[in-house]
Amino acid sequence: MKKYLITLVVAFGALLGVQAQARDLPDFTELVEKQGATVVNISTTQMIKGRRGAHPFPFDGDDAAQELLRRFFPGQIPNLPGMPQEFKNRSLGSGFIVSADGHILTNAHVVDGADEVLVKLTDKREFKAKVLGSDKRTDVALIKIDANNLPVARLGDSTKLKVGEWVVAIGSPFGFENTVTAGIVSAKGRSLAHENFVPFIQTDVAINPGNSGGPLFNMKGEVIGINSQIYSRSGGSMGLSFAIPIDLAMDVQTQLKAKGKVSRGRLGIGIQEVSKELAESFNLGKPQGALVASVEKGSAADKAGIEVGDIILKFDGKAVAESSDLPRMVGSTRPGSKATVQVWRKGSSRELGVTVGEIPDEDGSSRTASRGGKSVEPPPNRLGLVLSVPTAEQKRALGIQHGLIVDEVKSSGARSELRAGDVILSAIVKGSQVEVKSPAQFNDLLQGLEKSGSMTLLVRRGDAQTFITIKGASDK
Repeated sequence: MKKYLITLVVAFGALLGVQAQARDLPDFTELVEKQGATVVNISTTQMIKGRRGAHPFPFDGDDAAQELLRRFFPGQIPNLPGMPQEFKNRSLGSGFIVSADGHILTNAHVVDGADEVLVKLTDKREFKAKVLGSDKRTDVALIKIDANNLPVARLGDSTKLKVGEWVVAIGSPFGFENTVTAGIVSAKGRSLAHENFVPFIQTDVAINPGNSGGPLFNMKGEVIGINSQIYSRSGGSMGLSFAIPIDLAMDVQTQLKAKGKVSRGRLGIGIQEVSKELAESFNLGKPQGALVASVEKGSAADKAGIEVGDIILKFDGKAVAESSDLPRMVGSTRPGSKATVQVWRKGSSRELGVTVGEIPDEDGSSRTASRGGKSVEPPPNRLGLVLSVPTAEQKRALGIQHGLIVDEVKSSGARSELRAGDVILSAIVKGSQVEVKSPAQFNDLLQGLEKSGSMTLLVRRGDAQTFITIKGASDK
C-alpha cells in the first residue's frame, strides 16, 4: 500500500510539472484572433513575351515555384528553347494593412514588374491593388486597394526587440493562406550581402515562398518586422529567416506615400571593413569604423576633404562600429543636410563637415578597360607578382595617375589576395600612404616585409578600390 501511495504521489507531481510547463509556454491564439484579419494574400500577374513555337514554361501554374524564382532571380526568366510567344508569370506573397482606407505594406520583390496585383482578405473579398511605390534597396512596397473600414495592424517598436524573444509570422507559404508559424529572434542588426540599408532581424520562424511581405509579430500582437528573405539550400525553410525592421519600413512607407520614391543621403565613397591587420597598419587601437577605399571626384565626401585611407569612426555623432553601419546612417540622412564626420588619419582623429548628397535613382554603368599585353614578360618579384607600369592610354581608361598593373600572380611563399588585373596604387608605410609608381620602388618597399611581416596595399579592382594586406613568406 505504501509503495502504491509513493507511486501515486510521484505521478501526481509529474503531472503538476507538465501543467506548470504548459502554463509557461506561449499562447498565440489571442494574437492570431485579433491580428489575423490584418494580414492579406497577394497574387500578381506579369505578361512575359518569349519566342514563337515553344513548349510551355515549366513552372507555369506553379505559383510557389515562380515566387521562388522571382525572389532569387529578379527580372530573369530561363532562356529555354521553344518558349511561347507570351505567357503569364504568376507570383504569390503576403502583406498587412496599415490604414483603414486600404494602404498595405509588402515586399518590393512581390510586386516588382507586375501587370496586375490582386489582394485577398480573410473574409474572402478580393480587390485589384495599385502600386503606389516600391523601394528595391530595402525591399519595401506600398500598395492601395479601394476599401474602407479595414482592420489595421498594430505597429510596434523594433528597436525594443530582444534576442531570444518569441515572434509569430502570418502569411501564405506555398499559397496556404493565413498560415501561422512561430519561433524566436535569433539575432538583430544582421547584414546580408548586397543589402546595405537594412539591419535585418534574424529569426528561426518557418518562412517559405509566399510568406514574403507578411508581418512578423511580437507577443503583444504588434508588427515589428516584414518577412523578406530566407537562407535555404533546398528552397524551403531551414530555420534562417530575415525580416525588415518595422521602424525602417514605416520611414520608407512615409516617403513612398508622399512621392512614390525614397530619397537617401550619399557621401560618394567606397568602404570596407577594418580587420585586425588593417587596424594595425593604420595605427588604430582596435578594429572599428569604415575604411575609405575610394572617393568619387566631386562627391560630398570629396568636397568635405575625406581621403582614401581615412577611417570613419563617427557620422553625425554616432559611432561607426562596423563598416556596414555607415551606409544605413548616411542613407537615413536627408540629402542636403549637414553632418560632422570623425575620421582617423595618420595616427590621429579629426572632424570634417560634410553636406550630404543624394543617391541617384539609377546607378551609373560600370566602366571597363583593356589591360593590353606585353611582348616581353618581366620576371616576378619576391611575392611572385609580375608587375608592369600602365601606359598613358591605360591610365586614361582606368582613371588613374599612377600605379602598377598585376599582370600575373605566380607561386611563391607569400600569402596574398592579389589577382591578375589588379592595379596597386599605394602602400601604407608607418601609417602613411606612399604612391606606387615603379616595380623597383615597390621592391624597395618589400624590403621591410621581412621585418614587419605584413604590408597593406590600396588596390584598384575593376571599378572598385580596396585595401589588401599581404604577408611575407616567413609569416606563417
